[in-house]
Amino acid sequence: MSGHRIDRINEDIKRELSAIFRNLKDPRISSMITVLRVEVTNDLSYATIHVSTVEGEDKTAESVKGLKSAKGYIRRELGSALKLRHVPELRFVADNSIAYSAEINKILRGLDIRHDEDENEPMPSDDEE
Repeated sequence: MSGHRIDRINEDIKRELSAIFRNLKDPRISSMITVLRVEVTNDLSYATIHVSTVEGEDKTAESVKGLKSAKGYIRRELGSALKLRHVPELRFVADNSIAYSAEINKILRGLDIRHDEDENEPMPSDDEE
């Protein structure tokens, strides 16, 4: 299959899954869940969905368990939304990149504060060295 078609299907599945996740009632699934990436095989038999939550790795893992139990419902809704001849088998994978990014952002903000404090100190002159 054409690479462009697979890319388009990946984006379509990502968009539709985000809408479907909003309607799920399972308490294990976080309301702050995000679909980061969808990878569909060339023959459209499997789709790996990378999901993450802001709440951290534990909540992401719990959400993945809820998604796996709702896999049949999600697949049926996806099939009716996309009008595909064959809806791929869904595989959900926990991805902690959002929590990791938030942690890096926090560290970088800490560096900016220290950098601003250093700018306020007077520069040593050549005579003082």
